[in-house]
Amino acid sequence: MDAGNVAGPGACGDAAYGTAGREQVHALALVADLIFASRIRGVAETVGARVHIARSAAELLDAARNALPRLVLLDLDARGVDVPALVGSLKADPSLATIPLVVFGAHVEGEALRAARMAGADRVLARSAFVRELPNLLRSTLP
Repeated sequence: MDAGNVAGPGACGDAAYGTAGREQVHALALVADLIFASRIRGVAETVGARVHIARSAAELLDAARNALPRLVLLDLDARGVDVPALVGSLKADPSLATIPLVVFGAHVEGEALRAARMAGADRVLARSAFVRELPNLLRSTLP
């Protein structure tokens, strides 16, 4: 499964975050593994949202600037990503600063969760709470 696919009704591949694709992507996510990415895609499909799973922090930033999503989801376990720094970059960009940003991770990662909150994340959730709230988070992105 390609981690860069866009899921949901009317998905249109990478065009979803080009200029013509604005508003086609409801949410962007950077997650640790393909299984969890697949889970997010499945929930998105059931609620009618489109989500793009980025493969890297750079791809997420690029997609965010081009697609202007209604939600960004960041996994603390994403490999090689300084999540608090990425949160800071997203919140420092005037065109992205108002996009709700949810960081999630294992409840035992208390210090990393606090660092994400201090960097400006709008919500910080333990992974179990994130899984429970995901359908509503994605529904909130729909027009």
